[in-house]
Amino acid sequence: MKYYIKILSTLIVYIFAVTGFVLVVGYFGVKYGLTNTSGIIDTQRDDFVKNLSGVPVKTPSSTDFSPKNTEEWKIFKEAVTKDKEIIIKAANKADVSPRLIVANLAVEQLRLFYTNREVYKQVFAPLKILGVQSQFSWGVMGIKPETAKKIEDNLKNYSSPFYPGIEYQYLLEFKTANHDKERFDRMTDQHQRYYSYLYGAVYLREIISQWQKAGFDISKKPEIISTLYNIGFEKSIPNANPQVGGAQIDINGIKYSFGGLAADFYNSDELINVFPR
Repeated sequence: MKYYIKILSTLIVYIFAVTGFVLVVGYFGVKYGLTNTSGIIDTQRDDFVKNLSGVPVKTPSSTDFSPKNTEEWKIFKEAVTKDKEIIIKAANKADVSPRLIVANLAVEQLRLFYTNREVYKQVFAPLKILGVQSQFSWGVMGIKPETAKKIEDNLKNYSSPFYPGIEYQYLLEFKTANHDKERFDRMTDQHQRYYSYLYGAVYLREIISQWQKAGFDISKKPEIISTLYNIGFEKSIPNANPQVGGAQIDINGIKYSFGGLAADFYNSDELINVFPR
């Protein structure tokens, strides 16, 4: 009996050791860009920033949303409807469309559902809940820690091109002296997702404000706003002919760009009675 217990104990130690090694390698791989590819993310970012094509973007006009018949989308619809009130509250605080928030939320959640299949099968699907990230990106909106800090800074920095106005200045005020801990706790709270939505809403407001001040109103172009939401502040360069792009999202073998898929939802009739345009 002792022999089998010893073997079992040794096996458990090895499993934890291997798991720890994989997590550490994964962390440094992401941290130093070793996992980066030159796919749709980089190509679309380059096209967006350099604007070489000179072709004005065409806003998707289809009211169809191709993932709408998938099991994953049905789970998302049920889960996001539960958060209707706090999404609308966050949207009103930042003066953005609730549907615009949900457009970006939808793509983040579908990406999570399709890249974390075991977690989806064991947790998200049975419980019909949204995925709250807490590692490289945070919350249901998938906002990186450094982006969250930049969102906060833009609310107070009058000289920032992303400064949205004094009326938004105190939206993300901290209640404790430990800002890092409070930021993490409120963005990754499994039970109360208001701050996760609020950070996303303010992020959208700051992007729209930057372009408006530069003379380009993108407030009615969800495909462009969502592309910018995905590729980050540093790639947001106002210009007359922005391109749609962002991270590649693979759903059942069909490849979408982040911005394109977000706009497809926004322009569709999906959830239109819950989050109207």
